[in-house]
Amino acid sequence: MPFQKGFDGGDPRRPFERYALTQKLGQARFLPGLTTTLAGYNGIFPGPTIRARQGTRIEVRIRNAFPQQGLVQPGPFSTSTHLHGSASLPQYDGYANDITVSGFFKNYHYPNRQAARTLWYHDHKHHITAQNVYSGLAAFYPLSDRFEKAQLPQGEFDVPLMLSDALFQADGSLGYNDNGEKGLWGDVILVNGVPWPTMKVKPRIYRFRVLDASISRSYRPTLSNGEPVHIVGTDAGMTPVVQAVSSWRMGTAERTEILIDFRKYRPGQTVDLRNLSNKNNIDFPNTDKIMRFQVVADSGSGAGSISSIPSRLDNGGPPRASQGGIDTMSLTPQMATVKRQLRFERQNGLWTINGVIWDDIERSGFTKLFGNPQPFAVEQWTITNQSGGWFHPVHIHLTDAKIIARNTNGGKPFAWELGPKDVFYAGENESITTLMQFDATAKEGGRYMIHCHNLVHEDHDMMVQYAVGDLRTNNPITADPPKRDPLPVNAFPPVYRPLFPPGT
Repeated sequence: MPFQKGFDGGDPRRPFERYALTQKLGQARFLPGLTTTLAGYNGIFPGPTIRARQGTRIEVRIRNAFPQQGLVQPGPFSTSTHLHGSASLPQYDGYANDITVSGFFKNYHYPNRQAARTLWYHDHKHHITAQNVYSGLAAFYPLSDRFEKAQLPQGEFDVPLMLSDALFQADGSLGYNDNGEKGLWGDVILVNGVPWPTMKVKPRIYRFRVLDASISRSYRPTLSNGEPVHIVGTDAGMTPVVQAVSSWRMGTAERTEILIDFRKYRPGQTVDLRNLSNKNNIDFPNTDKIMRFQVVADSGSGAGSISSIPSRLDNGGPPRASQGGIDTMSLTPQMATVKRQLRFERQNGLWTINGVIWDDIERSGFTKLFGNPQPFAVEQWTITNQSGGWFHPVHIHLTDAKIIARNTNGGKPFAWELGPKDVFYAGENESITTLMQFDATAKEGGRYMIHCHNLVHEDHDMMVQYAVGDLRTNNPITADPPKRDPLPVNAFPPVYRPLFPPGT
């Protein structure tokens, strides 16, 4: 259908599915015998999982019922919610200065028009993104379509795994130490909010949606018995060719969908998911462990399982091909009309991109841009880490990209990067060349952020912006601002529809 002003690209024939979430303090038992106060969506961590279907628009009302003072920071507990990986309009993308203060709410609209992928929602309030996400503001939002459903495990065999790490005080409260604005590395590894859990699995093929939700730590997961895992998805969807790897590297916010085949194991056998780590993490005695799988006897119908590991996957092509959309993994260098460079550096004690920080964007009245691609343009962007002994997981909002080159690994992408991406691990002195098409969510375009997803770096102050089309439209701060909540701060709002419980 043709573009309409302010239309987000979801199917207009289908009404919004509506959900409500409250950001509030809650209590958890992360450590034996101790209670930890956290800040979560509905007061839990991870927050409720919302499973979306391609083409069905969703409205999520997010209200801020936090106290005035932050949990691990002294300032006001303001928020801005980003659905990571969604092609949302700018005013619903979690722009760093689109702030919801305590006692206010905002209705976020999500088009869900993209190919199936593992999305997640988290806080994005500038200067305290790291503290807010670390305190608990993170949750899954898997997006499905008919192609993914037909080829990959579903139901009980489709399991999101959120990896995070934390520091705890002696009384069980969260500790926070960003090591002089370099990053936070905790000594306790959590999976879906549980330290080093054991999961019972049947002798079948499981799909795990692995997300690095730590604010700084990178991981290199591997199975303890040396068996390979099979990569079937990256940040932005299924991989065209399934890759068998013995380990893979993950930076903050990267998602890797893997298959693990437990059919050869007998009931009672165990296999561990371990962490080999990467350069410039701070590791502790038990951060080499992630979780354990314990095989149990098969039971039930097995609905949702698959009978073999696929070798290739078909995503059906771009949902908007009739309007000029090109499947991300079909992009070629010859299609690019512009080449751009992003240099990530440490300058004068600040984390910068091309010498620019977010403070420069604010002082420009939010007009300063890295670039201004037009809707459906194809561009080539090269990301270079020139900051010395640090790594930067680089996130580009709105768009998906194909990695076509690295200055490491013989110039080629790694085996775990051969699918569509929105986060790019720029290791020490690495450069990554990408191709992307700017499939605008609305013809009039708008502004989106580029930043390091080591959230400590983002907050100090490694973030810039670009615009698709006209930067003056769909103003992310003023187009649909938060509203005062009519309910008392401590009141829990009605849920429009039941939410999926955590971890489903």
